[in-house]
Amino acid sequence: MAEPGPREDGERGSAVVDFVFVSVLVVVLLLAVLQVAVYVHVRNVVTASAQEGARYAANADVPAAVGADRALEVVAAATSVQTARGLRCTSVQETDPSGLVLVVVRCEGSVPSLLAALGDLLPLQVTGRAVEEAS
Repeated sequence: MAEPGPREDGERGSAVVDFVFVSVLVVVLLLAVLQVAVYVHVRNVVTASAQEGARYAANADVPAAVGADRALEVVAAATSVQTARGLRCTSVQETDPSGLVLVVVRCEGSVPSLLAALGDLLPLQVTGRAVEEAS
């Protein structure tokens, strides 16, 4: 049996190195896709919560200021208390150009990242509106 030549010896173990490089790339891509999914999910939950808070505060005999608290309650129930703590929600009454009185709930914050070392890099701003009921 002939011994391997110098060319064959130089490539020994290269499959392991290729596997490591490709594996790192696949893991990074997987984490990026998961982060986008988390961002979209949290944004949709916060948007729906702001709308729910505005609808709740728009009811007759309910002060407009409770809309922000209601939005945070819904976010905490749907995601986590930590996510709700990372948001700042405000609720105010506004009048639109047609003269309708609206309750507007605005929430700002950031979406937590999958890698805690990166911090909260993805900003989030949503608004929910509802027409105020007459008392």
